[in-house]
Amino acid sequence: MSESGRRGPNNSGSRDGGGHANRGGRSDSKRNAQGRERNRGPQRGYSNNAPSQRTRRADPARLVAYEVLRAVASEDAYANLVLPARIREHRLDRRDAGFATELSYGALRGQGTYDAILARCVDRPLEQLDPAILDALRIGAHQLLSMRVPAHAALDQTVGLARAVIGAGPSALINAVLRKVTAHTMAEWMDVLLEQETDETRIAALRHAHPEWIVRALRQSLVNHGRSKTEIEALLEADNAAPVVNLVALPGLGNLEEAFENGAAAGELVEDSALSAGGDLGRLESVRRGTTRVQDVGSQLVARAVASVDLGAPAREGERWLDLCAGPGGKAALLAALAHRDGATLLANEPAPHRAKLVQQALSAVPAESWTVRTGDGREVGGEQPDSFDRVLVDVPCSGLGALRRRPESRWRRAPKDIADLGPLQRELLVSAIDAVKPGGVVAYVTCSPHPAETTAVVGDVLGKRDDLELLDAGKALDAVSLTGSLGAGHELTAQLWPHVHHTDAMFMALIRKKS
Repeated sequence: MSESGRRGPNNSGSRDGGGHANRGGRSDSKRNAQGRERNRGPQRGYSNNAPSQRTRRADPARLVAYEVLRAVASEDAYANLVLPARIREHRLDRRDAGFATELSYGALRGQGTYDAILARCVDRPLEQLDPAILDALRIGAHQLLSMRVPAHAALDQTVGLARAVIGAGPSALINAVLRKVTAHTMAEWMDVLLEQETDETRIAALRHAHPEWIVRALRQSLVNHGRSKTEIEALLEADNAAPVVNLVALPGLGNLEEAFENGAAAGELVEDSALSAGGDLGRLESVRRGTTRVQDVGSQLVARAVASVDLGAPAREGERWLDLCAGPGGKAALLAALAHRDGATLLANEPAPHRAKLVQQALSAVPAESWTVRTGDGREVGGEQPDSFDRVLVDVPCSGLGALRRRPESRWRRAPKDIADLGPLQRELLVSAIDAVKPGGVVAYVTCSPHPAETTAVVGDVLGKRDDLELLDAGKALDAVSLTGSLGAGHELTAQLWPHVHHTDAMFMALIRKKS
């Protein structure tokens, strides 16, 4: 695509200090014969082309973003899984892939706020619009309000996309609506939306594009884990920041030389980790072999912590380890590599057959004598193999509120009912893990959520019914495997990582020891 369609060296768009798009200086306003002001500001620099001269093709990068939004909406797909495949399918180069990534994730992440703006520009309820039209409007709104794309290019290219994949009639509607969007900058739209709003939660939800219930839940979570509720703004901002890709080299099996040669930097929190600027990491030979993996550093820390905690034995050789909820296999691969290094073995359990195959693929880089995959219900393992394992990781299914920055669509999919529905399963899995661990062994209860109903409440309920369990200091265990030596994640023996503090997913961990 020509430079008129993408502005500046940074495809993802730079923002000013207030978090809004930096559009440069304003142009002189123009008035028509009636004295009404036209084109007030640069965002109104839309195309002067006649309809017959406007773009009628789909720019590949924008087409990728549109296809990702469509897959998320119509197929319940995950953007982080769909996007790489679409980038390869359309053969985007690094520059266009970066643009498509920012456009896809940005439109999904900001959906709630963009919909509130679009609702002011459409003459009918948004739910009455064809979903494909609404996705195209979201793509256009993100370009106009939050990216360094000239307004005329954003309009022309989005309408061209609509003409190519939706039709001429809908493209006219999209053109008209997006011209209304250009009436204000993002900061001005916020003033319009919040003009008479006094509720702090509603204000934060609109400003930071989170559902109101999640804003309340995260504020409560901060307080529950010993932090100030005033951190909520920083936490919401961290959720909206484009995450850095984290890599891990499996101990004793992989190294990061290839990643460093391709621009990655050494990780600052945990050994054998790196931070990558992105791109198609599947092109790296070490990633294809599976000896280097994409994995959030929070996940790396909790896996290393459960493998390293002192059980009072002189050596780990001969120990049996269990990953009770192993799919899709990221933590299991790291645990298996650590088990192989230390002379232990790992049983990785996953109930869903297709996910169990993913676990096997993830573990394939580790010598086969060090691991086994079981396909079955994790709630049955404790009864079938009681007092059998020295270390157990139970990373339970959860709401995923701790990974909103990496899964931009998930905030709009989840509802409070999901957390309530998951509670019984989380408790049953933790009980099974405790039954499976040997006396003197340790269970790591882990969630990618800071919500009290999924973290401290589950642990408290299970421990309250037994007298053979004790909490170990999880914060101290994380510090022991961290390069910094002091993460400050511990609170009342449990540990909670945060995106705005530790630059990780919001991983929770409790270490539970079964008394001898």
